Amino acid sequence: MSHIYFDSDNGHKSFEMPGARPHYNPDRPGQVEHIFLDLVLDIPKQSFHGTCSVRINPVRSGIDKLTLDAVNLKIKSVKVGNIEQNFESDGEFLEIQLHEPTAAYKPITIAIDYAVEKPQRGLYFVGPDKHYPDKPTQVWTQGEDEDSRFWFPCFDYPGQLATSEIKVQVPKQLFAISNGELINTETKGDDKIYHWLQKQVHPSYLMTLAVGDFAEIKDEWNGKPVNYYVERSREADAKRTMGKTPQMIEFFSQIFGYPYPFPKYAQVCVDDFIFGGMENTSTTLLTDRCLLDERATLDNRGSESLVAHELAHQWFGDLVVIKHWSHAWIKEGMASYSEVLWTDKEYGKEDAAYYMLNEARSYLAEDSSRYRRPMVTHVYREAIELYDRHLYEKGACVYHMIRAELGDELFYKAVQTFVQDNAHKTVETIDLLRAIEKATGRNLMFLFDQYVYRGGHPDYKVAYSWDGDNKLAKVTVTQTQIKEPKNGNANSKDVFDLKIPIGFGYKPEKSDNDESSASSGPNLKTFTVRVYEREQSFYFPLEQKPAFISFDVGNKYLKTVSLEFPVAELKAQLQLDPDPVSRIYAAQALAKKGGLEVVHTLSEVLKKEPFWAVRAEVAGYLVEIKLDQAFDGLVAGVKDKDARVRRAVVGALGKIKTHESYKALKSIVEKGDASYYVEAAAASAIGGIAGANLDEKPTDEQVLKELKLVLKERQGWNEVVRSGAISGLAQMKTSEDALHLILKYTAIGTPQALRLGAIRALGTISTGQTNINLERILQRLAELSRETFFLTQVSVVAALGQMETRKAIRILRSLADQTPDGRVRRMADEAVQRVQKSAGSDAAVKQLREELDQVKKDNQDLKSRLESLEAKSKQD
Repeated sequence: MSHIYFDSDNGHKSFEMPGARPHYNPDRPGQVEHIFLDLVLDIPKQSFHGTCSVRINPVRSGIDKLTLDAVNLKIKSVKVGNIEQNFESDGEFLEIQLHEPTAAYKPITIAIDYAVEKPQRGLYFVGPDKHYPDKPTQVWTQGEDEDSRFWFPCFDYPGQLATSEIKVQVPKQLFAISNGELINTETKGDDKIYHWLQKQVHPSYLMTLAVGDFAEIKDEWNGKPVNYYVERSREADAKRTMGKTPQMIEFFSQIFGYPYPFPKYAQVCVDDFIFGGMENTSTTLLTDRCLLDERATLDNRGSESLVAHELAHQWFGDLVVIKHWSHAWIKEGMASYSEVLWTDKEYGKEDAAYYMLNEARSYLAEDSSRYRRPMVTHVYREAIELYDRHLYEKGACVYHMIRAELGDELFYKAVQTFVQDNAHKTVETIDLLRAIEKATGRNLMFLFDQYVYRGGHPDYKVAYSWDGDNKLAKVTVTQTQIKEPKNGNANSKDVFDLKIPIGFGYKPEKSDNDESSASSGPNLKTFTVRVYEREQSFYFPLEQKPAFISFDVGNKYLKTVSLEFPVAELKAQLQLDPDPVSRIYAAQALAKKGGLEVVHTLSEVLKKEPFWAVRAEVAGYLVEIKLDQAFDGLVAGVKDKDARVRRAVVGALGKIKTHESYKALKSIVEKGDASYYVEAAAASAIGGIAGANLDEKPTDEQVLKELKLVLKERQGWNEVVRSGAISGLAQMKTSEDALHLILKYTAIGTPQALRLGAIRALGTISTGQTNINLERILQRLAELSRETFFLTQVSVVAALGQMETRKAIRILRSLADQTPDGRVRRMADEAVQRVQKSAGSDAAVKQLREELDQVKKDNQDLKSRLESLEAKSKQD
């Protein structure tokens, strides 16, 4: 019998999976002062051997045993000086029995001679094979969280900081890069030895090595080398993708109040990387998937944000190091918030505000669909489980709220105090609070108690009414995350206590020489109120009725908000509120009201709103109003000058399952678009229309022909467009031909990005296939689950997690048992829970769904005709 684990207090699933336990840093025998790796790589055999020397300064006398982390390392000998030490190695730990017990503060150096064959994690060999003959020969490492122990013996937790040195012998046609400075190179026969030294202390998880035949692009900042390493032939892509790095270093040096602290900054783009990027001290590794060709720069800022994120870590994470994984939000939250700060500097306040909104949404999606947890917790199965949206995106939101509380000047003063006081040291969350108090005199424990040390956020419902006789605005705020009190008492621990600014906006006065009423911006009268109960009503005396109401002016606090304002006020807010996020909230609230007037309003905004992100959002809300007239408003957006808006419009049109929307989208698929993403969205959307259970739709044959052509002809950057076609096929859930095509692209030898998309698509298409085809899908996923590559395993889990058959559970459990990766294990366990829940959906339920879709469509036709008649009668 299996269980789904819920947190009974709030109805959310619990973060703590069965087997979770408290984790603490181990006792410290002393301070590790220096780590020196002297290694020889044997790339054809995917192995290496050498010596790891660890100098440790004992904290006390009489220590006669040391325990190092050393997973699957073949330990040949352990020496202190020339004296052999007795040791035991069980494949997980290396226990050294010291010949002579330690004397306090008299350092000893332990030299460990060892070898590794085909390491499971930590260090990865990449190279060409018969399926991928063009793959480059590379070797690279990935230490976070606790994977360094797979490639050298160490005290593998972030609380130990040491200087480091890596000497490595590689074939001479290859280049080897590591932390710090290159202090020597020498040739030895057909090999070359590179010797790197990192003079600043750092934890073992930030030690790195990357080997390959890289092109080197040289840049600099204040005389320090800033270099980019990529596969040869991709030099132009490297400059496009990473060329702003020196400006970013200058920017972060200023705002963090500490000049870039390391001797160089290198960014190395490697093949098959298992993360987006990793901030190893002075030497960041990035996935080569982030490299942009010229066309991709049109609407991809993700790579620029990735570069900013990893660079910001050089201060938050590398200069200031977390003492324990439970405090990782300090570094990941600031690196994520640095993406917002860079966006603000480079693209302006509106873009930064929208970026911030999407950080919040990302966390909110995880909180509502996956689990709710405190940001600081030491209870988990593996530390890597903490690397989620609570850590990154909610972390960014917390920094944003700290900034809102302090104001810009004091916020940067606090951040700079934190960095300067803790440079080259380890920190916990309390150290950030102390730095804030030291720099500003403010105690923000109330904010941390509500957002960091417990899970959740406030869900606000905001209603407004105007009393014309007394000239009073009444605003009622309800915290809906709190259940209705049974005995008159709400559960106080779920209530958030915050000071929220509420603004009342007035249309700007027209001046004689001012043609446009909106050009000077609205007048906003702001009051700050303390919201600390389940439901509160506030009364504001105003000279005249406001045009609109803005709740949480500037949108500084992490929350959800439902606006229950009249249509007129929402329309005014959508047109006049200076904050783009408030305009988006107004559009959302309008769309919920529905009706032809709202369709016309949103259609007008889609044409005239100056900020691209509001137009993109409005496209998504317009389609939620189930009226045929929404199509006319949307289709105009296909020609929007901003590719990101066109992409949103295409996605929205794909939800209108009619022949008209198909024709509009088919035109984009056939003629193409300047943007890869718009083309991909159109290919995906026509598959969705073909897969809909409607009378009036294109035939499967028509759409299959279109998508086959895309798959045949649109190879290109990261396989974005062809992956869109695969996504389209996946939505043709009852089509056997679509399944055949998808299966074909899951074969090894298919470009990796496309193959991973095809594997995930098997899960999507599975829910409409016959039992025989379902067995084929399960068999294919079972075969794929035996592959060891991390991204393949993630895609297999994603596919299985979408299936509605209990047979998927066996494959998921087998994968969870066999994978060495904690993230895959967790994803598989969560996927089992999803499958158990959805496997109850039998044929009868599916039929009900289809009938419901048809009823909704009939209702839409009827409502659309009624709205048209009503509008016509008003004109008459």
